[in-house]
Amino acid sequence: MIERIKSALSRCGISLWRINQRSEETAELFFVKKELDTRRVKDVRKYEVTVFRDVEAGDGGRPGRGFTSVLLTASMDDPRLDEELKGAYYAAQFAANPYFDLPDPVRAPLAEQSGRLAQAPLAQSAGEMAKALFAPDTHQDAFVNSAEIFVVRSACRIVSSEGTDVSYTDARVEGEFVVQCREPEDVEMHNTFEYGGLDGEALSAKVAEALAFVRDRARAQKILKSGKYDLVLSGNAVAEVLSYYGDRASAGMVYANYSTWQRGEDVQGETRGERLDLTLQALHPYSPEGIPTAAALPLLADGKLLTWHGPNRFCRYLGVKPTGDYKKMVCANGTASFASLKKGPCLWAVTFSDFQMDEMSGHFGGEIRLAYLIGEDGGITPVTGGSVNGSILEAQKDLTFSTDRYLTARYDGPYAVRLKGVSIAGAGE
Repeated sequence: MIERIKSALSRCGISLWRINQRSEETAELFFVKKELDTRRVKDVRKYEVTVFRDVEAGDGGRPGRGFTSVLLTASMDDPRLDEELKGAYYAAQFAANPYFDLPDPVRAPLAEQSGRLAQAPLAQSAGEMAKALFAPDTHQDAFVNSAEIFVVRSACRIVSSEGTDVSYTDARVEGEFVVQCREPEDVEMHNTFEYGGLDGEALSAKVAEALAFVRDRARAQKILKSGKYDLVLSGNAVAEVLSYYGDRASAGMVYANYSTWQRGEDVQGETRGERLDLTLQALHPYSPEGIPTAAALPLLADGKLLTWHGPNRFCRYLGVKPTGDYKKMVCANGTASFASLKKGPCLWAVTFSDFQMDEMSGHFGGEIRLAYLIGEDGGITPVTGGSVNGSILEAQKDLTFSTDRYLTARYDGPYAVRLKGVSIAGAGE
C-alpha cells in the first residue's frame, strides 16, 4: 500500500510528503460485574499521509510552507487515492506557516518492543489483566460494577520524501472500571488505567484503593468549610499538576510567547520545600514525524529549566534541535513517607469530578468527590463536596513529595505531594 501511495503522490505532482502507517491488533473484554459480557478482536491498518506545499512570498518577502493530512485505506482505488491527495494538497496552501525545514532523514532497522505484553497472545494478556482487576473484588459492600480491558499491539512505519524510513512496534494495556457502594448512600466512582506492560500487581492495587475510596465516599459528609488548607494530592492528580512544567517548556508554547521560560532559568523561584527534578520520557522510539527520541530528556534540575521540547516546526523556529514527542513525566523528588506526609491538619483530596491543570495560568482544581479531612490529633473524616482552586505558581514555593512511588504508562514519580495554603471552597456552609 505504501508503494501505491507513493505512486499516487507522484501522479499528483506532490514532492514533499510523509506517510504514517499504523497496524493495530486489539483484544477487548467487557464485563458486567465479574461476568464477561462481550469479547471483541480487531485488526486495523491505517495510512495517514501529510502533504507539504510551499507558497509564494507574502508580506515581508518571506516564503511560507503549509501542510495538511488525510487518512487513506487499502480499499481505495487509484482514482480515489488521487482525489484525496489532490484535495489535501489544495487545502495545504490555505494553512501556510512561516517556512521551516523538514526533519532530517533517518533510516534504521525495526525497533521492536520487548517483554511479555509484546509477545504473548492478546487474549492471554487480556485474561491475565482481568484476573488482576477482579482479584481485590471480594467484598459485598463495595464491588466492581463494570469493567473494560483493552490490550493493544501495534506496528508503525514512517516514510518521507526526505528519505526517512523507520518503524517500531508497541504494546499497551488500557481500560476503565466502575466501583460501587450501595450503603449508606448508593455511589459509583469511575477509574481509568494505562500500562506499558502486564503490570497486574499495579492494577490490583489500584482497584483495591478504588474500592476503599468508594466505601468511604458512601459515608462521606458535606461538612468541609471554605478556607486555606495544606492540600495533599495523590495518584493521577500529582501527574496532572506536574504536567504544567512539561507544557510550559514546550517549543510551541515558547514560540507563541505563551511561555517566557528560557533555558537555564530558575522557573521554580525561591523555595522552602523540595527543588523540582523532572525528566521527560518518550513512549515510542520515534515521533510521528520520524524524529528519533532519546531514552530520557532532562527537563528540570534543581528547579532550573534545562531544555525546550517539541515537534520539528516549532523547534526549527526557535533554532534548537527538534526533540520529538515526550508524553511521560518522571519525577525524582520524594523526602517523606506518605504516612508522615499526611500528618497534622491537612486535606487529602483523592477523587474529583474533573481535576485539571491550566498550563496558561498555572491554576489547578476540580470538584471534590472524596477527600479526607485530617485533624491535629490525627482524626480522619471522609468528606465530599466543595472544590479545590490552587495555583502552582504559589504552591511550588513549598512542596513535599512522598517517597512512595506511583507508576502508569505516562507517569513515574511520587505517589503524593503536599502543598501549603491552597484555597478550598467548602460545601458545609
